Amino acid sequence: MRSRPRFLPDNFTLAMIATVIAASFFPSSGRGAVLFNDVTHIAVSLLFFLHGAKLSREAVIAGITHWRLHLLVLLCTFALFPLLGLALKPLLMPLVTPDLYLGILFVCMLPSTVQSSIAFTAAARGNVPAAMCSASASNLLGIFLTPLLVGLLTTAQMKGGSSLDSALQICAQLLLPFVAGQVARRWIGAWVERNKMLTRLVDQGSILLVVYTAFSEAVGQGLWSQLSWQTLGGLLLIDTILLALVVTISAQLARRLGFNREDRIAIVFCGSKKSMASGVPMAKVLFAGGALGAVVLPLMLFHQLQLMLCAVLAQRYARRRISA
Repeated sequence: MRSRPRFLPDNFTLAMIATVIAASFFPSSGRGAVLFNDVTHIAVSLLFFLHGAKLSREAVIAGITHWRLHLLVLLCTFALFPLLGLALKPLLMPLVTPDLYLGILFVCMLPSTVQSSIAFTAAARGNVPAAMCSASASNLLGIFLTPLLVGLLTTAQMKGGSSLDSALQICAQLLLPFVAGQVARRWIGAWVERNKMLTRLVDQGSILLVVYTAFSEAVGQGLWSQLSWQTLGGLLLIDTILLALVVTISAQLARRLGFNREDRIAIVFCGSKKSMASGVPMAKVLFAGGALGAVVLPLMLFHQLQLMLCAVLAQRYARRRISA
């Protein structure tokens, strides 16, 4: 069996690229767009139901008393990121369009990932229980904090209604299915654990559906005619700078505040990550029309960058632990 070439992206990245190409050449419209929107809504709700059934109450409670670590992770996620997004605006605006800058700000206001934060913390031999608690808390709080931050920091291209209305819509689509999954865990939790591939398929499938519907709508509004290769290069540079700043600042803060090595690893991986699984459905609720595709694009690029950088960091942390 031939090994996979190192230069080739993972299958999910390839699937996202294929989805964007499909939406660019064959965008949904009319009744097809309505059907895709309905299927996407069901898929996202199913995803959070399965996550609720998969996450044990013990995992939620584990490490909850480590409040200093969790507070620092939440401050990095919901304070440091947005402040950097606002502070860098003079540098960013010449490089990207207003809608893309809105997407960068949206990335800054999203919660942390759950699965990859825990996986990278484990690979780096960090504090896994604390990472599980922090990442889970970030995702649950993000359901409320992200729309509130969007309402406070942005005024253009949002759908009608207040940030409270948006939070209620997100609760209906994300939080209620998650709670239902927690309730049903006693009956289906073991089955979900045995069938992890199902959660993975629903996870990736729901994201691909939202990406397709978002880009279909954006292509109809002339997304690609408004973007140049220089703009895309600028966006990639911005995402790289933003991620590097947060990783560096969070690592330094954790060190100066006296956290041990295992805790510092959890802080870096949980505090520097942004969730595409939560972010794309939230963007669909929060943003209108042609802005949606431009808002999602920075998140897609940031997601890939954070996975590549964190993979390198996890290997480096692990090697240092072995050699110590």
